[in-house]
Formats: sequence, C-alpha cells, structure tokens
Amino acid sequence: MSRLGVLEERQFRRYFVGQTASYIGDGLLPVAISFAVLDLTGSATDLGLVLAVRMVPLVLFLLVGGVWADRLPRQLVMIASDVVRGATQGILAVLLLTGSAELWHLLVLHAVYGVGEAFWRPASTALLPSIVSKERLQQANALMAVSVNGAYTLGPAVAGVLVATVGSGAAIAIDAVTFGVSTVALLLLRVPALERPAEPTTFLADLREGWREFVSRTWLWVVTAHAALFLLLVMAPMMVLGPVVADRELGGADDWGFILASIGIGVILGSATASRLSPARPLFAGVLLFSIGCTLLAIVLGLPAPTVAIAVVGFFCGMTEGLLEVAWITALQQRVTQTALARVSAYDTVGSFVFMPVGFALAGPAADVFSIRAVLFFAAGFALVSGVVVALLPSVRGLKRFEEPGYNVA
Repeated sequence: MSRLGVLEERQFRRYFVGQTASYIGDGLLPVAISFAVLDLTGSATDLGLVLAVRMVPLVLFLLVGGVWADRLPRQLVMIASDVVRGATQGILAVLLLTGSAELWHLLVLHAVYGVGEAFWRPASTALLPSIVSKERLQQANALMAVSVNGAYTLGPAVAGVLVATVGSGAAIAIDAVTFGVSTVALLLLRVPALERPAEPTTFLADLREGWREFVSRTWLWVVTAHAALFLLLVMAPMMVLGPVVADRELGGADDWGFILASIGIGVILGSATASRLSPARPLFAGVLLFSIGCTLLAIVLGLPAPTVAIAVVGFFCGMTEGLLEVAWITALQQRVTQTALARVSAYDTVGSFVFMPVGFALAGPAADVFSIRAVLFFAAGFALVSGVVVALLPSVRGLKRFEEPGYNVA
C-alpha cells in the first residue's frame, strides 16, 4: 500500500481538498492577526487579549459542539462552522482594508470565530473514521497533518510578505474565501449515518456518557491534563512573546514568518514520517520528544538567538510535534467508541485548552514584570521537567501501538 493510497478513496479525496484549502487560509492568521494588533496598539498585552478571546468561547462551547456533533450529521456541523468563521474573517478583512478596524472589532470577531471553531473541532475528528477505510486511518491522519502543517508552513511566509506590502487585511480576506471552498467540498460528501440510541437522550445525559468514556482511559486524561498546563506555561508565552521578540530584536514580521515556516516544515516531515513509522510506545516517544523540542525553542527565543538558529531549533520542535499529533489523534480514533468520539474529542480539547486563554492574557504582563527572557526560560524548564515526568508514567509509557500484541486500551 502506497503512502498516498488513501487518496484513492473518493470521499477522503474530497474532504482532503476542501480542508487543505481552508488550512491554507488559516495558515496566514498567526502572522496577520499578530501584526494587525501590533500595528493598531503596539502592545503585547493587547495581542495576548486578542488571542485569548478566541480561546475563551472555544473552551466554553467545545462540549456543546461535541454533543451536537454526536447527534447531528457531522458534515453539517462542519459546514455551519465554516459559514460562521468565513463571515467573521470577511468582515474583519473589510475593516482592516478600509482602515476602520479598532481593537474591539478584533476582540468581538475573534470571539465569534472561536464559537464556530468549537463546533468544528470535535466534528472533524469524529468525521474522518466514517469516510476512510480502517486500515488507512493512520495514513489519512498523517496526510491531514501534512496538509494542515504544510499550510501553516506556506502561510506564515506568504503572510509575512502580504503584511509587509499590503497589510494584514489582504491575508485575512484570503482566509475568508477558503472557507467557501471547504463548504463546497463538505457538501459533496456522502457520509454513512451512525446508529443512534433508540430512545432520545438529554443533553446532560450525553455529556455524562462522554465523560465516562473520557475518564475510563487513564492515558487519555493524564496527557490531556498535562497539555492544559503545557499550553498555559509553555505554548502561550511563546506564541505571544515570539512575535514581540521578532518585532523588537530581530527583523519583524518577515523573520517571525520565517521562523513559523521552519516549524511548519518540521511538522510536515514529522507527520509524513508518522505515516510509515510508528514507535511501539507512541505516546511515550511523542510526549518526551515534543517536550525536548519546546524546551530548546523557548531557550533560543529567550536569548534571543539569531533568526536562523531559532528557525533550526523550530524545525526540530516541529518534527516532534508532527509525530505526537498523528500518534495522538490515531489513538483517540482507534480506541474510543465511534458514537461518543466527538464528545470525547471535545473533552480532550477543552481540557487541553482550558487554561490557554489565561496564558495568552498573562504572558505580556508577566514579561513586563519579570522580563521576556525570564518568562521564556521558565517555560523551557517546565517543558522539560513535566514532559519527562508524564512520559514515564505507567499509563503513558505502557500504551502500545494499536496493532502491537498486548496493546493497552485502558
């Protein structure tokens, strides 16, 4: 079976094309949004607030999105999300291009975007196993990871040029258009209906059932809890302070775009490798390597090292992220009951991201009090220590590859 054999399946091919288009547009956002805020106010605290305001509704509505994605046709949930998010990006693009944008516009529109994303995430995770043959599921996950991270590699580089020449509004306008492409592709899917309970269930009953599925797997809630602290103390500070470092001490938007592109290339290669190479203990390897990669990246940002050196370290960090990403999503899809998969995915996502808005909001003030270098060095220390501890826990270390004899499903 070839690595790209899954593209022979028509359903997946349609899905892949539509989602890839949307990912390309979204890949422009990290640079476009960051410098839209910095151009308006020049404040790292304001940038943190804009990033946080997207995460708050995402966290609040993910469980709602998970329940409805297990109740309704998942492709319809994704279509509705695309329409909402495309509209917010179109409005924001017009405001930026006409010079009418104010900080509160970005806050409100980013919050609405977060609501739409809260419904899309669990639906997309749960939809894929319904349109791909079982033996090609990991291959499909790897190819989707290559797609999204390929977009996040090309996107920052293109966005850096767009921001430097015609401004952030043009990049965000492109993102709005790509949601239309995704919507058309989703409308073309023919997804088999899932078996639903014969008797209607309440919203709270569905939530409780999803929670039971989630906590019954030790490796699942342990890694999710670790992710919550990791995003709060490591990823959020790097996402907020990285553009500030680039703006003040490196070459601005172009350099930050180059660094993000290097990380993206690493994720692409890591994801592609995961389509063929899966370690016997995937979560142990993935958590440990990713923690090391983030440790090194936080250190070189905090120094700061030259742009090329940061990009090289970012490339390694990206490779480890790609390996962990594919291992994690495949473990979820293979081990969780299909009819509860969207809800379990929602619990995983909301648990992982619950503290990230706090991290976005506090990264700027913390840097004002302790310095950017101190915050990033603290992030590096936490990444290394916590990653080693979690990787060595029996429930994580003992989780074997799904096809491995004696694999652990608890």
